[in-house]
Amino acid sequence: MKEARLLVLDAGTTSTRAMLYTPDGRRIATAQRALSQFFPRPGWVEQDAAEIWALSLACARDMVARAGGADRIAAIGITNQRETVIAWDKRNGQPIAPAIVWQDRRTADQCQALREAGHEEMVQRRTGLVIDPYFSATKMRWLMDHEPAVIQAGDALAFGTVESWLVWNLTGGLHISDASNASRTQLLALDGASWDRELCDLFGVPIAALPDIVDNAGHFGPTSLALLGGSIPICGLAGDQQSATIGQGCLSPGQAKATLGTGAFILTPTGTVPPRSENRLLGTILCQLGGQRRYALEGSIFVAGSLIKWLRDELGLIQAAEDTEALARSVPDNGGVSLLPALSGLGAPHWRPDARGVIAGLTQGTTRAHIVRAALESMAHQLHDLATAFAADGAPWTDLRIDGGMSANDWIAQDLADMLNLPVERPTDVETTARGAAMLAAVGSGLHATLEDAAAIMPSRRRFQPGMDAQLRAARLATWRALLRAAKAAS
Repeated sequence: MKEARLLVLDAGTTSTRAMLYTPDGRRIATAQRALSQFFPRPGWVEQDAAEIWALSLACARDMVARAGGADRIAAIGITNQRETVIAWDKRNGQPIAPAIVWQDRRTADQCQALREAGHEEMVQRRTGLVIDPYFSATKMRWLMDHEPAVIQAGDALAFGTVESWLVWNLTGGLHISDASNASRTQLLALDGASWDRELCDLFGVPIAALPDIVDNAGHFGPTSLALLGGSIPICGLAGDQQSATIGQGCLSPGQAKATLGTGAFILTPTGTVPPRSENRLLGTILCQLGGQRRYALEGSIFVAGSLIKWLRDELGLIQAAEDTEALARSVPDNGGVSLLPALSGLGAPHWRPDARGVIAGLTQGTTRAHIVRAALESMAHQLHDLATAFAADGAPWTDLRIDGGMSANDWIAQDLADMLNLPVERPTDVETTARGAAMLAAVGSGLHATLEDAAAIMPSRRRFQPGMDAQLRAARLATWRALLRAAKAAS
């Protein structure tokens, strides 16, 4: 008898994928489709929810065929770009507005008004989150205020993040959201069992439009028979950063993971007590199993891999992302160039949506290699800011485990180890976001009893040890901090 497979749907920001895993965590096949992004105004980022669903389904069908049919799939796990908001009509399941992507900054004025009205302390105390356009609640309110079809939907209005949208379509109408995704909306208290009525009233979001909150692992519902040639149980759900943390085996305090994707997201588990940050970090739900929650502190950097894309597509300094490593190695240092990558404002721990990017220190001797190297160096500088904030909140990192597209760059991995003065580990299979969803689906379907059991089977890792002179590290950080001060003063 052939071994059953786990099917993972990984709906990211720039692409959606489906992957096949064996129960012991080995990835055996992948299908991928690029997702369109639209930028109708400066600071606005939108996607087509119908495209997200159609391309995710196409990838899933590819993997079901590869597995040999739906009866060969034991369970489905889903992981997704978080905070992105989709509105649809419950009567026909059709999206009724563009999806507003997590990167979108259109609600900055709304957030500023809430802060000026004195609401941020209460919101952060309850949700672990600062008031910022990044999160879902103000996006939902904006849709209700500006999209006629959303207004007209009335009691048929459904809001959801991407995993909620995919589950609705896969099951033919199940409206749920897992606790990790729900914790990113700003409408769920960290210790609350369901949506917080006071928060929903503050942001002006109707509870009736929101999905039911569920665990991250369990039997949530079967897929519709016609979609995949058979019914497959959905057994794992998680936001992409929580899923990557699980997929890296970071389940204990001190074990930090950094996903270097479109943005960069750093999480470290804090245990079973809701975290309270005094240093502008985010408290979030890592996972909920059997109704019991594990929490994490998180730092979010808005621009990481998207900076490399900007160097390629807008400045023309590179032809491919892979060129950056060779260029960084081609010069002994940055030539006095420093770069602040605030192309979408600054995330944690600064939270300055009005900040703008800066390139400083240019001379006639500056080459594209110096600018590219300065861009790569900015990754370690931002993570150093976060490491300092985590330590101040009582959650110092003992090691850092990296994944995501930028982690394949050995120069970046070594620079992180040098600037953080910490060992940095990178798994041989960097698809840890999907691995986390596979682990949750394995637990939810009974293939593994606990996450710790699932995490015991991990891929091998490459370890980067720190080796930078302390004076050089201090000099780079001093230049970085001066650049930050100047950018904040100018914004």
